[in-house]
Amino acid sequence: MKGNITALSITAFIVLTVVLIGFLAGRNKSARSSVEEWSVGGRRFGGLLVWFLVGADLYTAYTFLGLTSTAYKGGSIAFFAIPYSVLAYFIAYFFLPKLWKVASVHKLTTLADYARERFNSKFLSSLIAIIGVCMLIPYIDLQLSGIQDTLQVAGAGYINVKVVVIISFLLVALYTFFSGIKGPAYTAIIKDILVWAIMLFMVVSLPIIHFGGWNPMIHTLATEAPQLLTIPDAGPKGIVWFITASLVSALALFMWAHAATGVFTAKSADAIRKNSMYLPLYNIVLILVIFLGFIAFLVLPEDTNPRFALLHLIQTSYGGVAQGLAYSTIALASLIPCSIMAIGASNLFANNIYRDLMNPRVDGSRLTLVNRMMVFVVIGLALLFGLLFPTALVSLQLLGVSGMVQIFPAIVISLFWRNQSKEATIIGLIIGLATTFTVYTTGYSFGVYEGFWGLTANVLSLVILNPLFVKKTADKSNLVIQHLFDEKETAHLHAEKGA
Repeated sequence: MKGNITALSITAFIVLTVVLIGFLAGRNKSARSSVEEWSVGGRRFGGLLVWFLVGADLYTAYTFLGLTSTAYKGGSIAFFAIPYSVLAYFIAYFFLPKLWKVASVHKLTTLADYARERFNSKFLSSLIAIIGVCMLIPYIDLQLSGIQDTLQVAGAGYINVKVVVIISFLLVALYTFFSGIKGPAYTAIIKDILVWAIMLFMVVSLPIIHFGGWNPMIHTLATEAPQLLTIPDAGPKGIVWFITASLVSALALFMWAHAATGVFTAKSADAIRKNSMYLPLYNIVLILVIFLGFIAFLVLPEDTNPRFALLHLIQTSYGGVAQGLAYSTIALASLIPCSIMAIGASNLFANNIYRDLMNPRVDGSRLTLVNRMMVFVVIGLALLFGLLFPTALVSLQLLGVSGMVQIFPAIVISLFWRNQSKEATIIGLIIGLATTFTVYTTGYSFGVYEGFWGLTANVLSLVILNPLFVKKTADKSNLVIQHLFDEKETAHLHAEKGA
């Protein structure tokens, strides 16, 4: 099907306007004056701005295109995204405020920074940083595929899609380099408002357009495609996979570097706590978006590529203006998360690979410049990889979830377990990663999400091996450990430092 010039024009206008706003957000030089200012906005963002930022960060084009695609071809298995996000925010309510306080007091900007200070281990922090960067690049690639698919449908016959995609991502890299986290933070407001408005518009109007309302649509679905409304009892993606995928994805959500970046921008622990309470509101949109996949299954031709299900549904259902608004929403849901992800990956490289391993004596201004320059490297690698290996993206991102959850014991458990040893944590992390990749490559998951096997091996190794190192750990302390487990001693140390 040929694209629509009106839709393409509206998409281009909205995207370019938002990119311009991203540049304007960083017009004050303070936005790039230090690593802390550039990467986490000096930790001054209020609760509402953090809500928009984290929402823009976590609910990407892949969320909407991927969920409709999964619902189109796999039915109700797509609903695993609902319990996983609810679980993630419930768990986050208890550990993110504690983590934020440590990061704020000790000027930490990445999870790897926390691991270094908590365990006195540059090796562990660098290992976590390498995992974070390697797992993020496929995730950035998925944002690339989101805008590429959108432009392929919207601009078919009018533009060279690959050239426009490259230009779009270079513009994002430029405004991210220039503005830091302030760029995606303020553009996130526009993106999230569009997501709510357009997605709710579609879930109301599409059933009316094609079936006369929600009731007739559900009746048609139950009559003509009842298999979409049930989760298989067994098989590679049955009930057990659904449960373990939900749990692993929930534990991994805030282990991603871009999610942690969004959290560390908050001005208070209370803002983080409130966000854990209100972020589940996004699930209203998610639940309804899954039904768009069902509508696409009933409406579109059988030979439709599931990857384009939502886009082709928009194309066949609306005129140019509505198409343009929908396409621009999906495009922004690609570009803005890409910016935050690039900041997260760059921060990990600069702080925990370049500084911790290569140049420990680097001064603050040079570290800030390296951090900002890495945006071009990260986005460039993502573009190159995405254009060369487009079919590998979804699989690698799913593997990324299983990989990222392996740092959960090093980050979250260590917030509550004083005698958790560095040695057992590192061994558990390595065993967890090895188990995950072995299960993934061999295919012997037995209907369980791959990351669950890895996390189980990780935690068991940690619990079994920790007693071997606990005496050495019990004799050691540092400011982070004192902050977490001995508030009186921490207050005393801060008083002495002030005096």
